Amino acid sequence: MRRRKSLGVLASVLGVFLAVTGVTGTADAHADSGKRVFNGMQIYFPPNSSNEFCTIGAVGHDKYGRKIAISAGHCLTDPSHQYSDREIPENVQPVYDRNDAGFGPIGYVRYFKDPEGSTVGHPTKDYMIIELVPAVTLSSQGPYLKETGELEVPGGQPSPNALTPPLDNERLLGAALDNDNELVVSGQLGVLYGRITNNSNGVYQSWAGHQAGDSGGPAIWHVPGSAYPSSANGFQAAGPWAGITKARVLGIPPYVYTSSANILADLRARDTAHPGIYGAGFQVTDNP
Repeated sequence: MRRRKSLGVLASVLGVFLAVTGVTGTADAHADSGKRVFNGMQIYFPPNSSNEFCTIGAVGHDKYGRKIAISAGHCLTDPSHQYSDREIPENVQPVYDRNDAGFGPIGYVRYFKDPEGSTVGHPTKDYMIIELVPAVTLSSQGPYLKETGELEVPGGQPSPNALTPPLDNERLLGAALDNDNELVVSGQLGVLYGRITNNSNGVYQSWAGHQAGDSGGPAIWHVPGSAYPSSANGFQAAGPWAGITKARVLGIPPYVYTSSANILADLRARDTAHPGIYGAGFQVTDNP
């Protein structure tokens, strides 16, 4: 499931570049480009090949007004631990649209959890924050899924990453037999949906399938009574953002997802400790 690139060599090369140029913050290239960035967009991380890619799960703004995209933390690995699990204000890791490399970077990685590095033992925090360049246009509509805000579960079990008291968007979906919570996901297999059969500290197990390269991709909650994706509606679905694709595991079903609650709770906790972090207070865009 995991498609990764290493930041080890990249850091040593770009360290010289940064020292010479003083590059920090987000570059405002391609002003007024009108380029859309949306959930389900395939992305890659040069100098990695575009054949090694991940997927965007949600786009929106943080509480500080920055344009943000969220994907999976395990898409990158950092053997030196120089960049993982910390804010990255420098433009050391550009992010490209896999299907439009000619545009140049759509953003830069600002934070990621490396499960092979400093975050072993923290499976609930497998996420990445990308600050998008100002020139791109955010869209709530992906190839199959329209995200209608963030999932809120009043009275639900709090994410293990949540502060006290937790916010409603930091609470988890139930997975008991009397709960019919379902995820609708999109990726290389198209759009699929399936019941959540297990909730392990906000890592959801579901019959909704995915494959390598879909890591970080979007998952929405199926709103009871709403239409399922089908040929009749062009395989489209709408609902609140519920999480991102994480991995395949040895289990039945084998597909697991990191809940949006875990991501939002960890962002708030980190921002409380160190105000100003990228992605804090993330809200899905309502741009069409």
